[in-house]
Amino acid sequence: MINNQPLNGVRVLDLTNIIMGPFATQLLGDLGADIIKVESPEGDLMRDVGISKSEKMSSVFLGTNRNKRSIILNLKEKSHKLVLWKLIAKSDIFIHNMRPSKLDILGFSHKKILKRNKKIIFTALYGYGFGGNYFEQPAFDDIIQGLSGISGLYLSKNNKPSLVPTLIADKSIGLLACSAVLAAYIKRLKTNKGSCVEISMFEGMVSYTMLEHQYGEIFSPPLDKAGYPRILNKYRKPFKTSDGYICILPYTKKQWYKFFDVMNLIDLKKDNSFFSNMNKLNKVSKYYSIIEKSVKNKKNEELVRILTANDIPHGQVNTLESLKENLHLKETNFFRSFKHPTEGELVIPDTGIKINNKSLPVTRHQPTLGEHTIEILKELDINDNKIKKIMKEGING
Repeated sequence: MINNQPLNGVRVLDLTNIIMGPFATQLLGDLGADIIKVESPEGDLMRDVGISKSEKMSSVFLGTNRNKRSIILNLKEKSHKLVLWKLIAKSDIFIHNMRPSKLDILGFSHKKILKRNKKIIFTALYGYGFGGNYFEQPAFDDIIQGLSGISGLYLSKNNKPSLVPTLIADKSIGLLACSAVLAAYIKRLKTNKGSCVEISMFEGMVSYTMLEHQYGEIFSPPLDKAGYPRILNKYRKPFKTSDGYICILPYTKKQWYKFFDVMNLIDLKKDNSFFSNMNKLNKVSKYYSIIEKSVKNKKNEELVRILTANDIPHGQVNTLESLKENLHLKETNFFRSFKHPTEGELVIPDTGIKINNKSLPVTRHQPTLGEHTIEILKELDINDNKIKKIMKEGING
C-alpha cells in the first residue's frame, strides 16, 4: 500500500514496550511514520501477555504494534550498540520508556544522542518527573491510577477506591506523548534543531485528574474545596430502564425543557430556580433523581427514539460484545479486517481520525520478533559478512 500519510518519510526509533509507548508510536505509524521497533532478544514484554495463536504474538501486542518494523538488538553487545548509533544518525525521533539510569548505563543519554544527531527529537516517557523522590521508581497503570487521584475519586461514590477497568493512564499519556513529539517535530521543521522531550506519567495524570476537579482550589485563597460536584455525585451513573441501561444528560435549558415535555413533567418547567448554575450544582442529586424516575419503566428502544427526535443527549450502555453490533460503528466501518501473514484474519478498531475523509490505513502488519532485522541492517549499508557477525553476536540471546 502506498504511504501518502502526513508523517511519510519520518523515521521513529521506538525503544518502548508494554502499552504507553507502543500506543504512542503506533499512532505515529498510523499517521505514516516509519516506526523501527528496537527489541531485545526476548522482545516486548507484551508479546507474551494475552491470548495468542503464535509464540510472541499475543492479542495485547497485536493491539498496539501495527504499522511498525521490528529489529532485534542486544544492547549489551558492542556491535549492536553501533547499529543503534547508525540508526540514531538516520532517524528523526528517538523514543524510549526506560528508567533514566538504565539508558545512561547503556551509553545512550539524551546528551550523547543529541550530540550525535542535532536534529533528533529525543523523547523519554518516565513514570515520574525528574527531581521528585519517586523519579527512579517503577510505574504501571494501576500504580498511577492510585497516586494520581483517579482511584480516590470513587470514594465519593462507593466509599472505597477503585481502578478504572481500562488502562487509562497508559493510553492517556501515550496520546500526550504523541502530541508532544509532533509539536517538537514541527519546531524542528522551523528551526532545524532537535529537542529533548520528557513526559511524566504521574504528573500527566494528576493534570488530567485536576482539569475539572481543582474546582474551588484554582483560586487563591480557595473559594471552595477541590472536586467538581456533578461529576462526584453518587447518583451520576447510567440509569436503569425496563430492559437495560441508558445515559442521559440534558445540559442546556432548552434540552431540559424538551425533556420535561417528552416525559410529561410540565410542572417542572415553571420552576425558574431550577436552571440557575449554582442551583444545578447544589441540587444535582435531584436532577439525576428526576431522570432516574422518568426512565425506569421505559424500554431503551422507546427512549432512544424519543430522545433522538428531540435532540436530547443520550446513549445506551454498550458492552464489549454489543459494540461489535452497534449500528453507527457498522455504518462507519469502524471495525476493520485485514489479513496478517502469520496470525490470519485480524479485526482492529479504527483510530477515530480521518484525513481527507479516509481512515488511517494499515500499511504494515504487526511484526514478528526481529522480522525486519536483516532488512534494516541492509538499509544501513552493512555488508552481508558484518550482518552475519551481528546476527551471531547476541541477536538470538
